[in-house]
Amino acid sequence: MSQDAAPSPQGRVQVVGTAHVSADSVAEVEETIRRERPDVVAVELDEGRYRQLKGGTPDDIEPGDLLKGNTVFQFIAYWMLSYVQAQLGEKFDISPGADMLAAVETAEESEIDVALVDRDIQTTIQRFWARMSVVEKLRMAGGLVFGVSDARAVGLVLGILVGVLVGPVVGLFGGSVGVTPFVLGRVTGGVVLAVATGLVLRTLAAGSLDGDDDLYLAVGGGLAVGLVAGVGLGLAAPLVDRMSPFLVRAVGSLAIGIGLGVTVGGFGGLVAHRLGFGTYDEVEEFDIEDLTDADVVSVMMEEFRAFSPGGAEALIDERDAYIAHQLVALRQQGAHVVAVVGAGHRAGIESYLANPETLPPMESLVGQPSTRGIPWGKIVGVGLTVVFVGFFVLLAMAGVRNGFLLRVFAAWFVINGVFAAAFARAAGARWLSALVGGAVAWLTSVNPLLAPGWFTGYMELRHTPVNVTDIGRLNDLLSDEERAIGAIVSDMFDVPLFKLIMVVAMTNVGSIVASLLFVAYVLPLFAADLGGVDAVTRLMLDGASNSADLLWRAVT
Repeated sequence: MSQDAAPSPQGRVQVVGTAHVSADSVAEVEETIRRERPDVVAVELDEGRYRQLKGGTPDDIEPGDLLKGNTVFQFIAYWMLSYVQAQLGEKFDISPGADMLAAVETAEESEIDVALVDRDIQTTIQRFWARMSVVEKLRMAGGLVFGVSDARAVGLVLGILVGVLVGPVVGLFGGSVGVTPFVLGRVTGGVVLAVATGLVLRTLAAGSLDGDDDLYLAVGGGLAVGLVAGVGLGLAAPLVDRMSPFLVRAVGSLAIGIGLGVTVGGFGGLVAHRLGFGTYDEVEEFDIEDLTDADVVSVMMEEFRAFSPGGAEALIDERDAYIAHQLVALRQQGAHVVAVVGAGHRAGIESYLANPETLPPMESLVGQPSTRGIPWGKIVGVGLTVVFVGFFVLLAMAGVRNGFLLRVFAAWFVINGVFAAAFARAAGARWLSALVGGAVAWLTSVNPLLAPGWFTGYMELRHTPVNVTDIGRLNDLLSDEERAIGAIVSDMFDVPLFKLIMVVAMTNVGSIVASLLFVAYVLPLFAADLGGVDAVTRLMLDGASNSADLLWRAVT
């Protein structure tokens, strides 16, 4: 599937569109290069992917890069794309990238120069992630976790997130709507029985049930026993009575919040799905014979264009322009070029070659993408920082003793540190890495634009190298359909990339949980020393009044 595109007096470019997983494409690439004997063979590769394709070692993640924020998210996106392509390659019995490798090897055998004309993969994935909207990322998360990527997934993911936030609110104000200590005790008992029953069922059924049936039995049986025996009949009451009121209130309210969030979110997502919201048109099925006319990866990406227009812009359209820039430059040098690219890129590249004046500026295709819309994340992050600092400043201006404020801050530091370090350690982090994440958790909670997981990951990367070859190992594990999920997940933790992702994520989750617990359950205990939450509110108003008076006197 080759075609001349816009011959030039100085040179010409012949574009060969291939399917990255098609054996026919490999043969066409080899035949075209041997027949045309061009000056240059241009391939849709960057330096890193070229090295990897040739059997070299790709670059490791630099520890400092992790502190920039989105490195882990970019690797997750790269992993998702790589996994889909690997599955297609296995289905059609051809190695992904075989067309590009054939182009490179045929050119080298014929002593023809090879030009790498694609944009750096890290830049592409970085821009791909940045272009996706929040809803699109939620749908992607739902697809990875629940196997669906429509409104139902968005509802479930949002339900979990909102439920975690609703739980502390229930703990603070639940009494006014009938959530009494008795109700919290029943719910806590249900949680205890559900967890205990699930563990017992999983242990008993581990050797007698196939696949993941033991996991489904444990979850289903645990929920049933928890709801009926714990919440309904109160059989766990003797155990709950021995627990501290603080723990009962924390566990019970969080369980209620998450339960309400998942129920409402799941139901809302189902209704939205039934009504057609959050759906997108999937591409039609295709046969193996059609692969040279529609690149398999590009077929998936065209479906993704409906799913995420911004992501597709970074993954397809921008790369069309970038590659066309490189080919135009080679043509202007008088070279006869055979360009081997994915079939999904051919039309866009040829359009630019025929009309190079329509090419966007090269500087718009590299680096960080420009921010679109209102930066709500930064606004919320700065707002939370102001609220936290303002809380201490206003109480200090109201005359609250410094000793009291130091105790509050110490509690904030310790709770954030313990939870962040404990969650990091549970994910497999080294003790030193976990302690570093815990030590900075209080600061990252004050400023949500930072994350303790970045610091934990930084320390992990100083001891364990991570690079894109780990993605291949993860793909191999995920493609094993015979082993149980538990065994696969256990092996995935032996892969440095997956372990890094989990360490970063769990450190952040621990800090978030600690912050919620502190605001909802610990802070009210300190407020009792000042006369309760109402008294603290009055003190903050007094502090604001005193601050205003002080500023007025300073100005006048």
